[in-house]
Amino acid sequence: MTSLEFTDQVQKISYSLKPVAMNLTRDADDAKDLVQETLLKAMLNKDKFKTGTNLKAWLYTIMRNTFINNYNKITKRNSNIDSTEYFQYFNTDENYITHNGASSDFVVTDINAAIAGLSADYRTPFMMYYIGYKYLEIAEKLQIPIGTVKNRIHIARKELKQALKTYAPGV
Repeated sequence: MTSLEFTDQVQKISYSLKPVAMNLTRDADDAKDLVQETLLKAMLNKDKFKTGTNLKAWLYTIMRNTFINNYNKITKRNSNIDSTEYFQYFNTDENYITHNGASSDFVVTDINAAIAGLSADYRTPFMMYYIGYKYLEIAEKLQIPIGTVKNRIHIARKELKQALKTYAPGV
């Protein structure tokens, strides 16, 4: 299928995308944005479309996935979880409980020093993952392959484990 044929077919189908987008977003402006983003992604990825498959279904899948990804981003960034009740169980090992908090201050200082001791190539993806970014989001933000992101996070964990092995009881 040539680029011109693909564009022509996508343009014909694009009119049927708006009602579906309206159903997903329940807002006219958001629906227009969703259709536009879907068409943009379809054009950018036209080489991934296999001739003979259902173009309309392919576009609907792109739209649905785009909507879900956008929804997840919005809800993830807008959610505030009150986890204060869980902090009472954090570090309840007898080695870390003190009345004046000095031991826990040393642990936090050592953890921060170990993280600061990581190379920036490893520290950045590790900290992004730690605060809640997904591998794919990290890869997009840092503009590196997802495999590289996973490898750097793995290496950062190994280095931190080695640097903080004095705090591993029984190892």
